[in-house]
Amino acid sequence: MNFSEFNFESSLQEGLDAMGFEKPTPVQEQAIPVILEGKDIIACAQTGTGKTAAFILPVLNKIAQSGGGKLDTLVLAPTRELAIQIDQQIQGFAYFVGISSIPIYGGGDGVIWEQQKRALEQGAEIVVATPGRLIALLAGGKIKLDTLKHLILDEADRMLDMGFSDDLLTIVNYLPKDRQTILFSATMPPKIRTFSKKLLNNNPEEISLAVGKTAEGVTQSAYLVYDAQKEDLTRHILKQKDYEAVIIFASTKEKVKSLYKALKKDIEVEAFHSDLEQVEREQIMSRFKNRALKVLIGTDIISRGIDVVGIELVINFDTPNDPEDYVHRVGRTARADSQGEAITFINDKDRHKFNRIEALIGMEIEKLSLPEGYPEGPSYGSTATSKPRHKGNSKHKTKGNSQYKNPEKAERSPKPRARQNVKEIPSSNNIESKEQATSIKPRQNPKIERSPEFQEKPKNSKFGSRKNVID
Repeated sequence: MNFSEFNFESSLQEGLDAMGFEKPTPVQEQAIPVILEGKDIIACAQTGTGKTAAFILPVLNKIAQSGGGKLDTLVLAPTRELAIQIDQQIQGFAYFVGISSIPIYGGGDGVIWEQQKRALEQGAEIVVATPGRLIALLAGGKIKLDTLKHLILDEADRMLDMGFSDDLLTIVNYLPKDRQTILFSATMPPKIRTFSKKLLNNNPEEISLAVGKTAEGVTQSAYLVYDAQKEDLTRHILKQKDYEAVIIFASTKEKVKSLYKALKKDIEVEAFHSDLEQVEREQIMSRFKNRALKVLIGTDIISRGIDVVGIELVINFDTPNDPEDYVHRVGRTARADSQGEAITFINDKDRHKFNRIEALIGMEIEKLSLPEGYPEGPSYGSTATSKPRHKGNSKHKTKGNSQYKNPEKAERSPKPRARQNVKEIPSSNNIESKEQATSIKPRQNPKIERSPEFQEKPKNSKFGSRKNVID
């Protein structure tokens, strides 16, 4: 199928042709016709599948047909990075049809606040906003949303994880009841289905694509290591190849800062976390996208909120608590049919987490032996693989066991635990069958690190917390 078969307005189609886009991705092929028909939709698709264009292109087409000139669409996103990214993509497509958009997000000073307020009051066809900042602006009473025709929630599961359920319902109360609601989520836990019933009509269309699957082009592997070995192993891996783009994921911003301090002596690296000012975050991300910066350390805040093609390596410095977060981290590489590599560090306490990850993705990930000169790490049981990787040369300094201050001592491996066989778990795009395939019940999502705009979270939240491919 080609984009021309959607019968877009000529100006929009000419723009797509000029940008070199011909064939839609699977989620675009399924979602665009439904949105053009005006039906409510709930779609489950991972990052990197082209979902942003799946909801933006049909909305732009409908605005172009109606003539525009007033607020038509509100897009809600969980993070400022994702809001900026969506707005940039909208501006790229909207240039050809003369439609305006504005991003509304927290951070910045009083000048930014006034700019956003004036922009909302004067009007734009599309507003892309984070929930907390939008509510703060709506509280002034001068902003009207009564002309709105489309409400789009992107990364809805993440917004609920961050505790935005009450904020979202507050925003919905400002909107006309006669509207089209489009909900996109990277995962589909029961709470999303329950929440969607409060927003969508009684019979929304449903689309589910490759839930819990990683890209075919990514090579996945893991090391069994003690925490004290992780920093040195990270240095070793990064020195084996002249990588152009690497993301290292840590579990907390404190670990991000600590790892940054440890690595910056030997490697050009930057830390990306919520304590940075917005201008600093934008500068770091710009350098990373332009390849002026090769290594970026961050938390899961950047696992869904950035779109950078060509990431060669993802290192999970900490095993993710949530199996779905692993899919999103790994999804930063091997985008747009490219190739990439993902390496995960598993300490002695994280083996059960990795069991759940393997169950979700339906495959067993190769466990690599530590490079020559490293003391043996924790045991993973009888399934551990002993294939060497990233050996390095004979000049690599051997680390004695005394350097790894593990109370159990590196030479005394924990008692192996029986491990479930997850090699042949069938993959499925069906939401219910995916949940059945996960043999170990996932733990609740951990406390999510928040950017400054997230500080307005209500206290009583129910949920606690290119080959040319358009995304």
